[in-house]
Amino acid sequence: MASMADIRNGMIIVFKDDLYEIVDFLHVKPGKGSAFVRTKLKNVKSGKVVENTFRDSDSFDEVRVERTKKEYLYREGDFFYLMDVETYEQVPVDLAVIGDKEKLMMENMEIIVATAPSGEILSIELPTTVVQAIAECEPNVKGNTASGSGKVAFTETGLRISVPFFVEIGDKIKIDTRTVSYIERANDK
Repeated sequence: MASMADIRNGMIIVFKDDLYEIVDFLHVKPGKGSAFVRTKLKNVKSGKVVENTFRDSDSFDEVRVERTKKEYLYREGDFFYLMDVETYEQVPVDLAVIGDKEKLMMENMEIIVATAPSGEILSIELPTTVVQAIAECEPNVKGNTASGSGKVAFTETGLRISVPFFVEIGDKIKIDTRTVSYIERANDK
């Protein structure tokens, strides 16, 4: 059992019969009354963020989550096959765990997998940026670069993203996986 004093960022706890990661916390010691901690908790499976206040008398269970590097190999139906980079063991991961990150994943990409002590895969973490090629977008029209808006494009994995007007089919772009937004054109290497 953990208490209010044990709270730290990145800690995984059992809260309301589900697993939550502590994203942010603030110890508050008012002039009158006992101290408390305001927290932002992120549901490990759904990604939903909730706020909660823990009092000194509150206790909760801490869950030890193992994070390992895996390489995404391929997709077959609703399963994504990942390989452990040290043991070369292949593990199928259900689409429900991957969620909306599926269109950001590229073959041979290294990802971090969070596993519960029971062996259940809780979530995956992608690299901060990925590079994908543009497969479909409107053609570039001279003079469009003056406005600050952009156009809709689709990447090779089917990801729908807003890009500047100068981006064309075949261009490789860098995408921020946290916000799923265009960063810049990638250098051809």
